[in-house]
Amino acid sequence: MKNCFRFCFFWLTLPLTACVSFEPKILVPSITLSPEEIELKRSTSTGTVDFGLNVIPNESDSLFNIQSLPGVRVREVAANSPSAEAGIEVGDVILQIDETHLNHPDSLQALRSLPSASNRYLFQIRRDTVVYETTVEAFPAAEIPEPRELYRSDPLATRAGYRTELVRVADQGVLPAARVIELFAGSPLTTSNIQKDSLILAVNGRYLQSAQDLVNRLNQEFEYGESVNFTLLQNGEVRNESVNLWDPGRRISKVSLGPLVRFESSISPNAYSFTLVDLWLFSLYRYQRSEGEKSHTILGLINVSTDDGELTEEKN
Repeated sequence: MKNCFRFCFFWLTLPLTACVSFEPKILVPSITLSPEEIELKRSTSTGTVDFGLNVIPNESDSLFNIQSLPGVRVREVAANSPSAEAGIEVGDVILQIDETHLNHPDSLQALRSLPSASNRYLFQIRRDTVVYETTVEAFPAAEIPEPRELYRSDPLATRAGYRTELVRVADQGVLPAARVIELFAGSPLTTSNIQKDSLILAVNGRYLQSAQDLVNRLNQEFEYGESVNFTLLQNGEVRNESVNLWDPGRRISKVSLGPLVRFESSISPNAYSFTLVDLWLFSLYRYQRSEGEKSHTILGLINVSTDDGELTEEKN
């Protein structure tokens, strides 16, 4: 009678130890949300004068004892450039410009950033064993515009890009809105009839402050796959559209039934395992697979492993 009670108690409590866990079907990348205000600027100067040539360090030709020699070697001369008009050729070694000795290409870049009043420079050049000097009248370098913001990107929830705009809404005055600038592959907006140039005013009834505000709220306040309501302004009329955010899907990542059966899987790395009768110190049977490697273990004593191999051709 006592043994029968224990047997019944075991089978009644076994379901209580069962566990099933889920995780996204595909690995969801993490994104860093940008601040509302950002400053975009070039990290390096492009120079203010252009000599029309490219240079490299002047190194010896020996492969076994490479040494840096005085000057910088001309690698390229642009056609009709100031250097070409001054007679400079590929292979020449520039030793000095005005009073500045050149031993590294960075020195030439520094001179470009400090133009002279006349933009005329005296080059001292070595060609083979002849050293000569020539005057180069540099061109003013073309102005390169500073970086400019195109849009704020939401690569996950709606897979779209947005830009902040101020729009006038009847009976509400001027409101900030997020204009759809880009629709990336797989964007759920297209299935809700939201196209490029659509204006989004609010999400679930809460009006937006900016395009970044929209991106922040979609990725912080909602779960992937959740349905949200967008308030849109189109042709001067306000309408609502329901949008199902991008859904990575769900997959079973873990199943356990007490010590009898255990199954676990992961996406990164691509691996899963199956255990039959886990007795803590060892198990009756355990199967593991990680990427291309497989392993079978019986009673913790017998192990058989296999792995993907690669055939290579041996050359004589």
